[in-house]
Amino acid sequence: MSEYGLFLSFNNQEEVFRFPVNPEKINVKDSGDSKSYTVAGLGEINAILYPKLTEISFNSFFPGRMYPFVHLDSNGELKLPIDYVNKIKEWMESRKPVRFVLTGLVPDPLSGTDKGNVVRGMKTFGINMAASIESFDWNTASGSPEDIEFSITLKRYVFYGARKVVPVKGKLSTSVKKISRPDDRKKPTSYTVAKGDSLWSIAQKLLGSGSRHAEIQKLNGIKDHEVRKLAVGRVLKIP
Repeated sequence: MSEYGLFLSFNNQEEVFRFPVNPEKINVKDSGDSKSYTVAGLGEINAILYPKLTEISFNSFFPGRMYPFVHLDSNGELKLPIDYVNKIKEWMESRKPVRFVLTGLVPDPLSGTDKGNVVRGMKTFGINMAASIESFDWNTASGSPEDIEFSITLKRYVFYGARKVVPVKGKLSTSVKKISRPDDRKKPTSYTVAKGDSLWSIAQKLLGSGSRHAEIQKLNGIKDHEVRKLAVGRVLKIP
């Protein structure tokens, strides 16, 4: 017997919900991207390339009434089925990645040697990945119109940075900017001035470079004599 939970969150867990009904099965697809070529004198060869992005898909339903097997959210509540549907559609339309988490316990036949167990005779398992929502189909359940059946497919999302072009001995080469920590948060569009803030420090904090302070000044129509002493509590637009 196993116990597990599925969660979907957005904007670094600013919004999150647990799927109230666990699916009977979860399909995880990992595949390579190998290609075959015919080479004179060798015949067919297989070139192994980078693996494709992991895909996860499952079917379940959003219940319109309480069943014994329903999992409530962290507030001990159950949302309306259409609320789950609208939230997933909203996240899809944002064109931002979500985070999919699957966590739980399964029987461990070697429980005596597994020090990582949190429950004797069981071991933990899980998936935690940023993902794009590739497809989401839903309809009212036959025989139970208050419920909404759905199927969803998620694909692993890889965070990436811009490429910087640098000259090397008369040639151009590219290097990929490394991102130390994936960040799926939405960029802020406004900022409230706090004590000790300056346009330079705000630009450094929110735009990554203090030299962009002039963009904030221009966007908010801040006069030159106001720059040295920003009013605490003033809400600034961020480009």
